[in-house]
Amino acid sequence: MNYLKWVEIEESAPDWNLRQLRACSEDEQNFPVCAVVKANAYGHGVREIISLLPSAAWFAVNSLDEGLELRHCGIERPVLILGYVLLDRLAEAIEADLRLTVYNTETLEKLKEAASPKKPARIHIKIETGTNRQGILPENLPEFLSCAALIPGIKIEGLSTHFANIEDTLNHEYAETQLHRFEEVLRLIGDAGVHPEVIHTACTAAAILFPETHFNMLRTGIGLYGLWPSRETYLSAQTAGRPVPDLKPVLSWKTKIAQIKIIPSGSFVGYGCTFRTNRKTRLGVLPVGYADGYDRGCGNSAHVLIRGKRAPLLGRVCMNLLMVDLTDIPQSRLEDEVVLLGKDGDEIISAEMMAEWAGTINYEIVTRISPFMPRVIKRGKESVH
Repeated sequence: MNYLKWVEIEESAPDWNLRQLRACSEDEQNFPVCAVVKANAYGHGVREIISLLPSAAWFAVNSLDEGLELRHCGIERPVLILGYVLLDRLAEAIEADLRLTVYNTETLEKLKEAASPKKPARIHIKIETGTNRQGILPENLPEFLSCAALIPGIKIEGLSTHFANIEDTLNHEYAETQLHRFEEVLRLIGDAGVHPEVIHTACTAAAILFPETHFNMLRTGIGLYGLWPSRETYLSAQTAGRPVPDLKPVLSWKTKIAQIKIIPSGSFVGYGCTFRTNRKTRLGVLPVGYADGYDRGCGNSAHVLIRGKRAPLLGRVCMNLLMVDLTDIPQSRLEDEVVLLGKDGDEIISAEMMAEWAGTINYEIVTRISPFMPRVIKRGKESVH
């Protein structure tokens, strides 16, 4: 592998995970899944990931530009934009046949100009049920629907919401309250004669734990990449009597040793002199740092894997470098492969483990990996750029 630092993607893992999540539905064979590939496919590389998801019926992204990228990659399947689109760019979304998540009447007014019956705006109304981020409050929905009904170029294709506290707890009362609010809205719009074709509320945790949230499409993100939303989700799945998906991590993150040197006992390592050796130390310098997404909080606490053994980080993580202790891996050599995240022999560094070192969550660990780093698809024992 002639890269200094790179990400490897297991070819079969994304679609395996998608099918595992779809199996949580009672009608797994025909149940569509929307694969969320925002934020460069959660750091995995969007161009690579979309090529490995033949089972995905839909894709979801955060921004207009992400949606346009999928179209430029040749994706013809439905693509839903989850985030906000500037009013002056709505026409671009319609031209590319990208679905819009809408909750502002100002967006409807602008769509009056941009959309037409021949080139409709397919919108998904986001309902605010208790997360208090994007979304229209239920009490404002009648006015919103009345406004939409006056615009012939608008097609209300979908209805959605998002759960605030379904991943980080074993008590799901709040999520159940949100679901009840959403079901009330669903009845309200039905009474108003509006019947969206696509109803979706199920993130990964909801897809696994609560079949009543499935409606007619799952909208899965983190689980697609072989990562559990939280320990609580995994524990809930084990105790709920529901199918527990066998999720396979998709990503490995690697680099190579750029320098090896011997430093004496009592030497300081890195900025701030936060680490001092207590023995003669064989030091390895690795060409990766926080500019690449390796969290600065991992300094003096993390490990990397070299030749199937753990090498502890010494000192602070620098912008482009970090240092490790090779003393107990005397066979290590210049340009040896280093696993930052992933498996080497019997040893594993998971995104969850790295998140504990950094004081964050697995989502942030993978999504922060630099988009400029090569993504390589691993097909069996071979890797293909």
